[in-house]
Amino acid sequence: MRYTHAYVGIQVRDLERSLRFYRDLLGMEVLRREAVPETGGEWVELKSPGSPHLLELNWYPEGSRHFRGPYRNGDELDHLAFECEDAAAAYRELVGKGAGPALEPFLEGGTQLAYISDPDGIWIELYSER
Repeated sequence: MRYTHAYVGIQVRDLERSLRFYRDLLGMEVLRREAVPETGGEWVELKSPGSPHLLELNWYPEGSRHFRGPYRNGDELDHLAFECEDAAAAYRELVGKGAGPALEPFLEGGTQLAYISDPDGIWIELYSER
């Protein structure tokens, strides 16, 4: 049996707000967007240019079988990571555009790291090799 990582899916409280964050602030492209008639929900699949990794945003109305409530910050997801040219500059740019500041830039070995948060409090790691 072989297992291949395909994507990360996260449940969000407000699909449009989260879509604006990942698309407009982080530059991800929308690949697909579909309704889930069985639950009344909707999902969006996104991808960063040049990356094979996919992110799926899932939204379900309260009362549906997939709704997890009460909503927990980030639905207990630790973090997502994005490689960038300069983590400190990316942190300043994204916080300036409305991303939540989580951890200011710092060095760990030869890697510069910084963390912002998305609209639901999920931490986004920004990293660049120094």
